[in-house]
Amino acid sequence: MKAIAILILASLPVPQVKSPQPNAAQPQPHFRAIVASSQHTRGTWYLARTGHAVYCYGPVMTLPNRQGEIERVATFCRGDQLLVPLKD
Repeated sequence: MKAIAILILASLPVPQVKSPQPNAAQPQPHFRAIVASSQHTRGTWYLARTGHAVYCYGPVMTLPNRQGEIERVATFCRGDQLLVPLKD
């Protein structure tokens, strides 16, 4: 009986298992490497009117707002913001 079971098991096809190949893409760098590579070189941090810190590349300008009052704004800020009103 055991011999018949062994013969049946031996006659079953064995699937080919492929070994996992290393991913061809580059692995993502660690957080420290990302932070070290993105040093700020030509901008300045400002405090926006909303209370958040913003990093802007352009100059600070004085412009009239919709109510006709003059306000200071930072220009060309990170996050695709053109003008950010500053807190005085």
